[in-house]
Amino acid sequence: MTTVTLPTVSPPPGRYAVAPGRSFAELTAYYGPLATLRRRVTLTGASLTVPESESHSESEAASVSEAEPISGSEGARPVFRFDLAGTMKASLVSEHVEPLADGRHLQLLADLDVRGVAFPVLLRLRVVRCAEGRLLVVGSTRLPYRLLRRATGFRLPWSRPATRLRLLLAAEFA
Repeated sequence: MTTVTLPTVSPPPGRYAVAPGRSFAELTAYYGPLATLRRRVTLTGASLTVPESESHSESEAASVSEAEPISGSEGARPVFRFDLAGTMKASLVSEHVEPLADGRHLQLLADLDVRGVAFPVLLRLRVVRCAEGRLLVVGSTRLPYRLLRRATGFRLPWSRPATRLRLLLAAEFA
């Protein structure tokens, strides 16, 4: 019988940043089933802040099982922040992080701040790797273009029609 160790969702408490060149963001515009625009967006910064948990010490934090919540206390939750530049000057800040049932996915309720207006976003991240002091995540979200345009004033070029947008993020926090 072999023992398989699955990665935990929560790294030890602390503040993690993304090293230059270790992450990317991509914006894709769709009109029906067709992709009308696909462009890399400059990710100027990304950070993950994992607060100290009252119920776990730092030594126990590394051995948290995947079925447990990402943080021990209800009030102290991890905060993801992604800063985008270029075509879409915006920042995405999580308000609520929830691990999904399988333990390898996270669901973030976040605000996409475009031109000073917060637009609610549901971002699903897949934890690719979680080791001591490292977290590699990949995720995407769909944004209704018409609502985003009305709320924030963000517009694509007139030659690129769109009904929805997809924002793809990949980051390695260390």
